Amino acid sequence: MSKPKISVLVGSLRKESIARKIALKVIELNRDAGDFEILNIGDLPLYNEDLETEKKEPNSWLEFRAALKKSDGVLFVTPEYNRSLPGCLKNAIDVGSRPKGDNAWANLPVAAISHSQGSMGGLASHLQLKALLPTLNTFLMPQPEMYLANSGKLMDEKGDFADPKSLALVQKFSESMLKWFERFRK
Repeated sequence: MSKPKISVLVGSLRKESIARKIALKVIELNRDAGDFEILNIGDLPLYNEDLETEKKEPNSWLEFRAALKKSDGVLFVTPEYNRSLPGCLKNAIDVGSRPKGDNAWANLPVAAISHSQGSMGGLASHLQLKALLPTLNTFLMPQPEMYLANSGKLMDEKGDFADPKSLALVQKFSESMLKWFERFRK
């Protein structure tokens, strides 16, 4: 059987963001087990239902939805901004859920890694994903949950995990995620 196609959504638009570095490390660690693609959510215009009803949906919306529909699973890697999800990630979730009756998220297995500079590891953004994603008919991996605290010290200058314990946790999470996605494979 071919490798699962896994879409990755990074909740920070900065090129050198910690979330992007975490995502790239997960991809590197699992490249033999999955075909990973980071979807560019920074090019998605803010969701506006008027564009949908007037049949003027931007191509980036259509391409994003098509990419989700081709996925065998979606990994969210997100920071926490002001005790919340980053706006770019919430916008991507909204864009994928529309138009009504054609929810690109439906029946997709999903998993999430959150992080923050503080000691809570992005718990607030993670909890918001846990509340939101099931309402879109996704299958959110229940365990293990992945919260990475003190993320400013998490990676070294080469983009590797500075702490072997963090690396081991991410590896365990990745193994579970791949098994979770395989359960739902079409």
